[in-house]
Amino acid sequence: MSEVDAADTVMTDESSQPADAKRSKPEVSIESGCGEAEIVPDENGEEIELKVVYQKQNFNVSVSKCKSVKDVKAILQEQTGVPATMQKLMFRGLLNDDTCLKDTQLTSGAKVMLIGSKVADVVQVNKVPTRQELIDDMSRTSSPGEPLHKQTQHKKVLDKGKPDNVMPAVKGATSPLPQGPIMGMCNKEGGTVRLTFKLELDEVWIGSKERTQKIPINSVKDVRSEKIPDNEEYSILGIQIGPTVKSTIWMYWCPTEYVTAIKDTILGKFFL
Repeated sequence: MSEVDAADTVMTDESSQPADAKRSKPEVSIESGCGEAEIVPDENGEEIELKVVYQKQNFNVSVSKCKSVKDVKAILQEQTGVPATMQKLMFRGLLNDDTCLKDTQLTSGAKVMLIGSKVADVVQVNKVPTRQELIDDMSRTSSPGEPLHKQTQHKKVLDKGKPDNVMPAVKGATSPLPQGPIMGMCNKEGGTVRLTFKLELDEVWIGSKERTQKIPINSVKDVRSEKIPDNEEYSILGIQIGPTVKSTIWMYWCPTEYVTAIKDTILGKFFL
């Protein structure tokens, strides 16, 4: 067979293939926040419908599973007015910006909590402290290097011992937030307190026998903690809700295994 005849035969074989056979596994180039553009089978571009809850409102987001969490935030910025850089998305823990949706457990119909604030709201809560507030704050932190458990206000509480109804804790463990409140802690007066996250409201509730403080998460300035000596499975936990340390709400005997999740939920991945 001549070279010309062979070439004709190859062309005839290709043209005689069914159209479906030619495009049985089409490939597309996808570029997203997950990394460099890559060639992947088209089925990986499956779209999922997410149900995002923000301040009692529901938002539907249709997005390809090849997109990243950062891409979802960009969509939500248009829908909610919350800047992407000020959003935290929660689904069985904090979703990191660079994570591809296909690498998460998100499926169509999944309920995602959005925590974040609009710029105007942030400006409103970030008031500048007065001169007297700064002076008072400095007097309360005159020994910044002193461990919390040695400071008089905390030592008085710890010296009373562990509460009878304290939650069980595992030393050295790290756990996500429990489904219900974190209970059995005590405040500086010795009263029992509980900590509840209301992510659908973008709030954290600190409840005692007398009252429940409903604190917008975006108003929290800092979260401090320190393990309790000889009881390292428990920690001192402080949530600062104002511009100075004086505004810190202190809680004692918080299971240490939840401290990372508490900080992560309130402050995001940027806490120190």
